[in-house]
Amino acid sequence: MVTGRPVTIFGDDYETPDGTCIRDYIHVTDLAEAHVVAIERLLAGGGSNVFNVGTGEGHSVMEVMRAVEEVTGKKVPHEIGARRAGDPAVLVANSDKLKRTLGWKSKFSELNDIVATAWQFDKKRAERER
Repeated sequence: MVTGRPVTIFGDDYETPDGTCIRDYIHVTDLAEAHVVAIERLLAGGGSNVFNVGTGEGHSVMEVMRAVEEVTGKKVPHEIGARRAGDPAVLVANSDKLKRTLGWKSKFSELNDIVATAWQFDKKRAERER
């Protein structure tokens, strides 16, 4: 969604290759499907459990911004802000338990695919609102 304001990147001095935080970005469809398989297990009489959901791969904030620029063909205006208190340099999910227990696996692991489908969704949403 275009706001007209620059995106704030909270810190560029982390001990990561480009200095920005690394996170596990998951496609919304993969996240939804993980919930569906968990609900199906419960409906089939299985017990409840706790699972991490993610791709197991990390991407930096700058990598996400570059992917957005590549997919949209537009520069992302941004500014570097101060670190947020408590933000770790790297935070990536380990979904091995979910894969082992429920057979779930992410289908969208490529960052450009995740960004592209989000971009297409937002463009369709904007068209409906006109």
